[in-house]
Amino acid sequence: MRSVLNYVTVAAFLLVSSMGFANGPENTFGKKGSAKSEVKKELIKIELDPVFVKKGEKLFLNLLNLTQGKVVLKVYDSQNRLVYSESIDGEMVIEKAFNFERAFEDKYTLVVVDKLGTYTETIAVK
Repeated sequence: MRSVLNYVTVAAFLLVSSMGFANGPENTFGKKGSAKSEVKKELIKIELDPVFVKKGEKLFLNLLNLTQGKVVLKVYDSQNRLVYSESIDGEMVIEKAFNFERAFEDKYTLVVVDKLGTYTETIAVK
């Protein structure tokens, strides 16, 4: 019984001391004086660039469009001829797959234009 009391006392001491450190003065951890429950904007960084994944002669596009603005997708061949064009408006997540398995042998460039910039990816079909 005495050992159980000792364990309970040690556990209570650890709990109280950890609460004291968590809510202690600002110089305890060298942090600024902000509240501990607030999320700092510097810690969260969201990349809004599209993600291109190539698997064989397929090209997959994923884009997080937080502004839900207009996104233009265009595919050009090596002679800058427009092969495919699409405009998407009002969608937050854009997922698209481009299958070049039956395309002519060439280099194709996918161009993605949104409010934040222009992005390109090239795939070679052999």
